[in-house]
Amino acid sequence: MIYKILTPIILITLFSGCSDEQIDSANITQCDIIIDKNYYEICYDYKLKGALFVSYQLDGSLVDNPNITQRESFYSEDEIPKEYQSSYYDYIGSGYDRGHLASDASFDYSEDSLYSVYSMANIIPQDPDVNRYSWIDTENLEREKAHQYNYVDVVIGVVYSDNPQQIGEDFISVPSGFYKKISSLDGDYEECFYYENIPYDIYDDSLENHKVECDSLNFDYF
Repeated sequence: MIYKILTPIILITLFSGCSDEQIDSANITQCDIIIDKNYYEICYDYKLKGALFVSYQLDGSLVDNPNITQRESFYSEDEIPKEYQSSYYDYIGSGYDRGHLASDASFDYSEDSLYSVYSMANIIPQDPDVNRYSWIDTENLEREKAHQYNYVDVVIGVVYSDNPQQIGEDFISVPSGFYKKISSLDGDYEECFYYENIPYDIYDDSLENHKVECDSLNFDYF
């Protein structure tokens, strides 16, 4: 089975490497705004009130150094017009976590970089099992590979159904899934992973369960 998301600037094709996971068709749109957070970029969709993509490069010499432990407060993204922003309060009682795309643990090497990832534009509604357990495996891996290869490029894509569930007073769209590509600058390493936004058996889950073929993905989106 082949799944496709086509836009003038986005082309993603996922092949049967996704195993039995179901990937819904994405809302066909392009970035309404590209937000440069200095440490990473966000491709944001106004209608969905959420990110389509996040991309960044990790420097292995900075990751986990000094590893700031105090976390920041979430804030609405000023670059987005008010009517298209999401809010911290949209998540209360929703059953979903405030899930980071660019993770706090990968950017806790300075107060400024850590603050940047607490923008609500970098946050999506994420199933608690995924946010607290499963997806963390990809975040740990990207830091491990940054140490190993000195630098890695990371791209995270968000998949939405044609008629996504919405939460909060701002009607934030809930993704049906998301994926990540991690690659070294020298081309010697790349891996891709896909996660449905659903509960998982956290005791029987692993990175290998979510691995997909990178050759089936085209990340030409900005």
